[in-house]
This record gives sequence, structure tokens and C-alpha cells, in this order.
Amino acid sequence: MSDKIRVGVIGVGRGQSFAQGASAALGMDLVALCDTWEEKLAEVGKKYGVATYTDYDSFLEHEMDAVVLANYFHQHTPFAIKALCAGKHVMSETACNTTLAEGVALCRAVEQSGRTYMLAENYPYTAFNQEFRRLYRVGEIGQVLYAEGEYNHPMAPADRLRISPGLEHWRAWIPSTYYCTHALAPLVYITDTWPEQINALSIACRSVDADTVRVADPGSVILCRMDNGAVFRIFGLLLPGHSNWYRLHGERGAMELVRGAGYFGAGQIRVWHEEWDLRPGQEKERIYAPDWPEHGDLADLAGHGGGDFWTCFHFAHAIRSGEPPFLDVYRGVAMSSVGILAWKSALEGGRPIAVPDFRDEASRLLVADDHWSPWPEHAGPGQPPPSILGFVQPNPKGQALARQVWNELGYTGR
Repeated sequence: MSDKIRVGVIGVGRGQSFAQGASAALGMDLVALCDTWEEKLAEVGKKYGVATYTDYDSFLEHEMDAVVLANYFHQHTPFAIKALCAGKHVMSETACNTTLAEGVALCRAVEQSGRTYMLAENYPYTAFNQEFRRLYRVGEIGQVLYAEGEYNHPMAPADRLRISPGLEHWRAWIPSTYYCTHALAPLVYITDTWPEQINALSIACRSVDADTVRVADPGSVILCRMDNGAVFRIFGLLLPGHSNWYRLHGERGAMELVRGAGYFGAGQIRVWHEEWDLRPGQEKERIYAPDWPEHGDLADLAGHGGGDFWTCFHFAHAIRSGEPPFLDVYRGVAMSSVGILAWKSALEGGRPIAVPDFRDEASRLLVADDHWSPWPEHAGPGQPPPSILGFVQPNPKGQALARQVWNELGYTGR
């Protein structure tokens, strides 16, 4: 760690978690910030004492080694490709791509650049999901046959409006399947499996969003057929009843996060076996709170159950070692594309759809020109609606509350 990894961060909202994570403890050094929100940019830049930019091209000319993308959910790919072409390593929040064509272009850009790319998906790195991975790798439950992942995050209407100003903000339009990596990525990390086929159904309930301006459905269920034959059920996104939860059934037992009132349930895991199938030394059932495998003092200080520390940790390690991180571009694009393909499936009543193998150029060629996109800025012939009900209008009650909340924020746009 004698040579610091110089890091620039895009986005001064969520991006502040990565600004804090680019710490001396990891041999990283925050050197620049970029955002078009000038007032907040100046405030955060002063806080960290680093250079600030409102122009991305100028930002990329700053002397740095790596870029962390924490800009809008659906706009990561073009920024990532530009950074890779400029010789920077890239870590990207939540979704790698929001069209299949973007996924292909991103994989090619990573291959051509020779730089490290990582999906900054934090939930695989909670203490309990790391413990599930350890248990799975030592054969505690055998090969996975079925698993469930849930990321369901309702919010008070005013709070949701505060983080999504504007009738065309991505949070108002995101289809119910797109934000799937918080639920899927931990299961992929635990079992080292790949999605091969999906079916999905969306849950349309306009009353859930009556006090907001969302025009997308609030929930969905995705079924993923994995490359080992297992089936994973993925549930989210904004239905009443907060839930971050994971469960796996294998050939020789099962394990789950114990449900409870906290953000991550009770903070304990349960492992159990059938009495007739116990191996020597195994208990029929045990429930316990897992410890961190290492670096608990640093992880405990980070957000998202410690995951915000671990994403920076693994990104730094991958840059230094030259070894791809587990959440590399191929896994990241595959899981992000599950959300896209699941929306296609939901709009067709649950039709099964194959997931391209983004590691294979022949497979990529089949979707390289697939620009199918639900976002307002991509409006045009063939654009999919954000709801299975079609292109719905925001509730008048929600629009009135939105204008009140946005005026308090100083947002005067549409």
C-alpha cells in the first residue's frame, strides 16, 4: 500500500459514502469530486478538501487512478466507458447497465481497456451473507436447489419525494424489476451461480403510490433459473412491509436470515438440517449472530450493514492484485440484465426469457443492438411502459404533495 490509489467520485449525494470509504486504511486517497449540483458540490468539496468539477471530461483529466460512479441509477454505463477509455479503473453503484446494448458495450470496453471494473453491490458483504458464503463453501447445506432474496424498501411519501425531485426522475419511472441486485447479488455471491433464464410478474397497485408521483409498479417477483438448475425467487421493491432477507435450501440442509424488526431482521442466521440427514458433528438447528471474517472495526463504521466498507476493500484489492473482483463486469452486467429481461417478461405475462452469456462474444452479438429502454429521455417508438397498466398518470394528490416538498427543497423544475 505504499502507492496510494487516487480516487475520484461522481455524485455528492450517495457518493459521499464512497468519498469516506476511499480512506488511508485501504491505501486510497480521495482527490476529486464531480457533480452538476453546484451548491452541494462546493460544500462536500470543502469538507474533504479536494478538487471539484461540474464537467465530467475535465474531471477525467485530473490525476487519478480510479473512478467511483454514484450518479443516477440509469446513467452509469456512458460514464463508465468514458472513464475506462481514459485509463481509469471503475466501480459502479447498483446497476451496470440499463439496456442490453449498454451491457455489451461495457463488457467490450472493460476488455479493451484492461482496467478493473467492479459492481459496487454492498449487500453481499454484510456479516450474515459473508457467513452464508463460508458455510456454503464448506458444504454445510450441499448444492443449492432453491433460494429467496428480498429487497423491499417502502418509504414515507414525503421522504421518497425528497430524494426524487421531478416528474421524470428515475425513481418515479423505474420498473419494479430493475432494482434487483440487492436481492440477487448476495445469492450469487454465496453460491457462485449464474442466471440463465428468468420469468417475472409485476404487481400493479396504484393506491400504494397515491401520495407520490411514481408511475411505475411498486413490486414484482422474479424467478431465476441458475446454471446449476436451482431456482432463485427475487422479491421487491416498494410494497408495504420492509424486508431485507435471504434464504437458501440445499441438498443437505437450509439456512436463512432470522426475520425481525431491524433493517436486517434480527441480525442472526439460522442453519438447520433434517434429523435423518445429520452428518457427524452437525447440529439439527443452530441460531447465532455471525462475526465479521476480518476488519470488523472498520466495517462496523460503514453504511449498508458494513457493505460500503467491503466494496471499497475489494475494489482496492482488485486494482492492486490485478485479479478481477468477484462482482466483475460479467456478473454485474448479467445481474443488471436480469432486471431488464424480467420487465420484458412481466409485460408479456411472465414469458420465460434466456439471459445472454455476456462472457461470450457470440452471445453478446445477439443483443448488441437492443436499446429497449423505459426511461423518459429514451422516449420513442416501441418504448416500454413503466407499469403493466401502461403509461399511467401520477395521482393529483401525489402531485400536490410533490410540489410542496420540492418547493421546500428549492426545486422548481417540472
